[in-house]
Amino acid sequence: MKSFNALVECLATEQGRAALAGIHRGIERETLRVTPGGELAGDAHPRELGSALTHSRITTDYSESLLEFITPVCSSVDSLLDSLTQTHAFSVQHLHGEQLWPVSMPCFVANEGDIPIARYGSSNTGRMKSLYRTGLTHRYGALMQIIAGVHYNFSVSSALWQQLHRFSGSSEPLGQFISEGYFSLIRNYRRMVWLLPYLFGASPTICQSFIQGRQTNLPFVSLGAGALYLPYATSLRMSDLGYTNQEQEKLSISYNSLDEYLAGIRRAIAMPSQKFARIGVKVDGEYRQLNANILQIENEFYAPIRAKRVTASGEKPSQALARAGVEYIEVRALDVNPFSPVGIDASQVYLLDLFLLYCLLQPSAPTDAAGELEMAANLRAVVLTGREPGLMLARNGQAISLQHWLGEIFTGMAALAPLLDNAPGQQGQPYQQALAQWQVCVDDPQQTLSGRMLQAILQPGMGHGQWVKNLAQEYSQYLRGYPLTPQQQADYEAEASASLARQAAIEAADSQSFDSFLSEYFNDPQS
Repeated sequence: MKSFNALVECLATEQGRAALAGIHRGIERETLRVTPGGELAGDAHPRELGSALTHSRITTDYSESLLEFITPVCSSVDSLLDSLTQTHAFSVQHLHGEQLWPVSMPCFVANEGDIPIARYGSSNTGRMKSLYRTGLTHRYGALMQIIAGVHYNFSVSSALWQQLHRFSGSSEPLGQFISEGYFSLIRNYRRMVWLLPYLFGASPTICQSFIQGRQTNLPFVSLGAGALYLPYATSLRMSDLGYTNQEQEKLSISYNSLDEYLAGIRRAIAMPSQKFARIGVKVDGEYRQLNANILQIENEFYAPIRAKRVTASGEKPSQALARAGVEYIEVRALDVNPFSPVGIDASQVYLLDLFLLYCLLQPSAPTDAAGELEMAANLRAVVLTGREPGLMLARNGQAISLQHWLGEIFTGMAALAPLLDNAPGQQGQPYQQALAQWQVCVDDPQQTLSGRMLQAILQPGMGHGQWVKNLAQEYSQYLRGYPLTPQQQADYEAEASASLARQAAIEAADSQSFDSFLSEYFNDPQS
C-alpha cells in the first residue's frame, strides 16, 4: 500500500478532492428524559413520539426514559445537524415539561430498581427486545445501561474506493477491497481511539448515586452535593465504571479481516458463560435473559467502533456483513457534548471526518495480543488521566508522550483539511477551521471538553448537579422555542402515527408462541 503522504498527493486533484469529500454520515444521540428537578422520568415513552419499535427517527435504548434520536444518512454536515435539531425540538415540544439530560453520565437515581426497562409492545420482536434489556439488567445492572453517548456513522464515497483500489494496484474484487479498507481503518482507529476521549470526553464527574454499592479503587475527589470527580479524567463513561463488559475480555475478537471478525462474533454468541448461567434463563416460568452465553445477541458486544451494513428484514448484523461486506463504520466512543443542545456540534463532525480519513489512508498492520494490550492500556490511561501533564502512552512497545503523538495526528489531518475544503462545491474552510479550533487542545488540555466542563463546575457556588440542571433548562427552553415549519411538524406527526400503525400490524400478524419464536431465532442455520 502507498504511504499516507503518497495517497494525499494522489488525491490532490479535482477528482480526488471530490471523492474525498463525498462522505455520508449519520448520528444516533442518546439522552435521558428527566423531570425539571433533574430526576429520572419514570413514565412510559410518550405516545406522541410514536412507536419506539418502528419509528425511523425516535426510539428508546435500554430504558423507557432513555431516548435515542436517529438522523437519516446525510452528505452535508449542515443537513445532518439540522435534522438532529429538528428531532430534538419535536420531541421536547411533546414531553409535557420534561427535559433532556445534557451529559453522558446519569442524573440522580435513588433506587436502581426504579429505572424502567424499555417496552416495545406485545409482538414477539418487541418482547425479545425487552427481554434482551432484562438480561442486561441481570448481567450488569441498570445504572450502567442508562449511560448516554453519541454514535457517528461514517462511510466514504464509491469514487474514493475506486481511486484507492486503482492506486493500490490490487487485483482483488472491489467489494473485498472495500471491506479490507474499512477494517484497516478500524485497526488504526483502535490504535488511536484515545484521541476521542482526550478531545471530546465530557464525563470527568459522576453523581455519587452512580456508584452506590459498587467497589472502586479510583481516587475520587468529592465535589460536594453528592458529586465525585477525577482531576485529570476525560471520560468516565469509557472507564471500567462505565459501559464495559469484563466477561467479553476473553473473546479475543480479531479485526485483522472480515472473516476473522465474523468468526469471532459467531464464537462469542455461542460461548457459554458460567457467570451468566447462574442468573438462569427461564426461572419459574419467567425469562430473565435470552440465553446464558457471553453475548445474548450481537448487539451486546461492546466496542468503541463497529463494522456495519444495513440489514435486510430479519437479518442479523453479522449475516449482512457476510452477505455483502462492510458498508459503513459506527464510531461509539463519543460522550454527549454538554456545550451543544443536541449533544454534538459541527466542529466535532468535521474533525471526526478528518480523523477517520486519516485512519483510512494510513498503513495499518495486523494487530496481535501485545498490540491489543497496548491499545487497552492507552485508552484506560486517557479516560482516567488524559489531561495529566506529561502523560506517556505506548506505541509499538515504545513510550511516547500523548502530546507528541497527538501533534503527529494533527499534522496528518492538516494535510487532508485543505483537500476537503477545496472540493468542488465546498463553501468556506470548515475543515481547516475545525482543525484550528481543536488544535489548541494539543498544548492546553484545559481547552478539551472535559477541561472546560470541570472549569465550569468548579466555579464557586455552582457544583455538578446545578450546572447540569441549568444546561437542561437552557436547552429545553431553546428547543421548545425552535421554529419547526408546518411541513416539518406535519411530517413528524405523520411518522409518529404511521409508526404506531406499523407496530399494531406486526402484533396482529404474530402467530407463533414466544418460546417458538426464540427457538427459531437462535437455531437459524445462518447464525
